[in-house]
Amino acid sequence: MGNLWFGGNIYTMQHEGDAVEAVYTENDKIVAVGTYEKLYHSYFNHITNEINLHGKTMLPGLVDSHLHILMHGEKLLRLDLSQLKSAEEVKETLRNRTANLSEGEWLIGEGWNENQWEDPVIIHRSELDEICPNNPLMLTRVCRHALLANTHAVELSNVKNDTPDPQGGIIVRDNKGEVSGYFLDTAQDLIKKSLPSVSQDYLQKVIEIAVDDLVSKGLVGGHSEDLSYYGSFNKTYKAFLDGIDGVNKKFKAHLLVHHEVLHDMLEQKLGWLDGSDYVELGAVKIFADGAIGGRTAWLTEEYSDDPGNEGVSILSTANLEKVIKEARSHGLPVAVHAIGDRAAEEVLTLIDRNPLPNGRRDRLIHGQILNNRALDLLKKLPVAVDIQPLFVTSDFPWAIERLGKERLKLAYAWKTMIDQNVHLAGSSDAPIEEVSPLLGIQAAILRRASFDGQVYNPEQSLSVYEALGIYTSGSAYAINQETSRGKLIDGYTADFTILEEDIFQTDPERIHEIDVAMTVINGEVVYKRNPNY
Repeated sequence: MGNLWFGGNIYTMQHEGDAVEAVYTENDKIVAVGTYEKLYHSYFNHITNEINLHGKTMLPGLVDSHLHILMHGEKLLRLDLSQLKSAEEVKETLRNRTANLSEGEWLIGEGWNENQWEDPVIIHRSELDEICPNNPLMLTRVCRHALLANTHAVELSNVKNDTPDPQGGIIVRDNKGEVSGYFLDTAQDLIKKSLPSVSQDYLQKVIEIAVDDLVSKGLVGGHSEDLSYYGSFNKTYKAFLDGIDGVNKKFKAHLLVHHEVLHDMLEQKLGWLDGSDYVELGAVKIFADGAIGGRTAWLTEEYSDDPGNEGVSILSTANLEKVIKEARSHGLPVAVHAIGDRAAEEVLTLIDRNPLPNGRRDRLIHGQILNNRALDLLKKLPVAVDIQPLFVTSDFPWAIERLGKERLKLAYAWKTMIDQNVHLAGSSDAPIEEVSPLLGIQAAILRRASFDGQVYNPEQSLSVYEALGIYTSGSAYAINQETSRGKLIDGYTADFTILEEDIFQTDPERIHEIDVAMTVINGEVVYKRNPNY
């Protein structure tokens, strides 16, 4: 027995402009699409419910191809600093929070971004000590490639002025040679290792909170990387299985496996796409470099605003290849964080040298800055690129200072990649950016910076169809599921995002204002804007 969906704008995304009158589903699958009359007469004896969309717009379910579900949930629970406009606002927010701290409790804040402040200074640990002298304090930068810590946290972590920088990280010192409290990339782990452990029940609660928010934004799934940050692979993986059990919560979570917990996964005799109907394991996650904000993205040439600095390679090239070969020995693809052009080139060269014979696809996460060699490799390799359209809204205009105008020709170059038949998948990298896919789609179309309202590199703008495609068929392609997800086609999964307005007919400036009416996963409505509908 099944459902007949009709009465709205139903876009199949098979090709631009393709629309049908109705969709008939049974259980978790689309059985047929076509005219209302044909489907009604063909399946009359099987139709349990007729669902009139009343002019709403049905799309294939939107999927965020790169985010951190647990971190997103924690952002919803923790002190959010992402909208503050100055260091003073951050400090005042911290002052208001310290009064309620118990002895030994960590004060943790998320999302500060000095590039959106009028005076883009980095807060020194001595300033944090004045506000919070008796409790450990940690403030994670929006990019999650940097954090600030007060002296209490630094001392708990046993970091000294002469502690050496770890491979792939920097302990920033002040002009006296003392630890400033600013930690970049792998140096963050020196502080994070002192955080109190969390329980599986806590993780499950956070996942459930995150999923409720994600489906309310129209997302039916997300490719998440969380398994190495909360004490153990097994605890975190079990929290996902219990938190998204298909009964109380439905959401399609595809989990990347950080290379440092790969052996934990293998010890459980788990592998590619193992898991449950809603939680599955994916590629091996590797970090090749840092981020532009902290000038740790690995570039071929020095930063325009920091002579002599070409960024940071998290792993040496030899060690990076060693991890890729380890993944290959178990038949696994890799998903490699590469923001700088040198990182992208090194990663793609190693992927080319170590091909995966079983048809599974590797992924370049971010691919934010390319060079000609990296682009040539992308054109020939079966690699999907997970892009974050909202990065343009938050990175400009200061990205020009970092990179210079010449490098911008192949930076955030989404249209160039699509025109070269490179497969893109759309994502937010939440909690780094807002998780709403409609915001991401709008950013891919407009490329308008939040800071000054200017449009940057408009020649790289995507059409509405292209922007929707990276969140539907693009996300499915990245995990070898493009023949079962991402379009409204007979036999595909019954995952739908239903909007109150027709996104193809809406002024792109207003896309972020469109309300999500319903989110449907495996044929079941998991979110309704109007419960009485």
